Amino acid sequence: MIMENNDDSVLPSTSSEQEDTNQKGSVVDMMLGKSSEKVIDSETMIQETQKRIWSSLKKGIEYDATVDRSDAYLRQHVHEKQSMVVMYVDLVGSTDITLTLPEEKVAIIISSFAQEMAFAVKHHGGFVLKFVGDAVIGYFVHASSLIAADNAISAGKSMIKIIQEGINPILNQYDYPDLFVKIGIDFGTNMIVRYGSDAEKSHVDLLGPAMNIAAKIQGKAKPQEILIGEDVYNRIHPSLRKEFSKKIWDEDEWKYHSRETGELYPVYYHSD
Repeated sequence: MIMENNDDSVLPSTSSEQEDTNQKGSVVDMMLGKSSEKVIDSETMIQETQKRIWSSLKKGIEYDATVDRSDAYLRQHVHEKQSMVVMYVDLVGSTDITLTLPEEKVAIIISSFAQEMAFAVKHHGGFVLKFVGDAVIGYFVHASSLIAADNAISAGKSMIKIIQEGINPILNQYDYPDLFVKIGIDFGTNMIVRYGSDAEKSHVDLLGPAMNIAAKIQGKAKPQEILIGEDVYNRIHPSLRKEFSKKIWDEDEWKYHSRETGELYPVYYHSD
């Protein structure tokens, strides 16, 4: 557990010995930082989102399970350390919804929100680790950490667009409150663990500093804001870096240090 004001607040080094030998992928990947996977049509995603939200509000539609891919992947790699990009997505505004709407509508809206965010993760090559209340935790693994980082940023940007242009317009037609998200993303090595001896049924999860720091970063984000750690910023394509600016913290607002530099671990916000 990462704590403030002690040695645990120092972030681990992401040295080459912790990253697999294929981390940076091919020369082309390194130069372009772009995935060869198909490009997602954001307008189509928004249209599909609106169809599902309409159906959910009218019929209480059940979404397909989106954590099964992650569960299968983690079970194949239990006890391994893997470098990955971790994303925490938290819903802002759920309190207003809870106070103004019937419980069954609240459950449908929050569940639909979580699943739509999960679809965005999946569509950009990521895995949905789990849902925690009104939050979604995802991770991105790729032979090239550069592509994993780009995919995570693309997913985060899609999430904000889906909220703004897909979900909120539908909610507004019902006079329901708008939803907003706060997104935190970091990169690092995590251990894949299984709690129990049953290879098929025992709970599997991720443990590691990247999980903790991504959560801490997300907690500092503003509504509809993406915050990323420097280890992500250094891996994204130069064209994406132009969309981010370094976060300037007030005194004692951020206390996590890098083992490599001993300085405060830099965080960047999406300023496009």
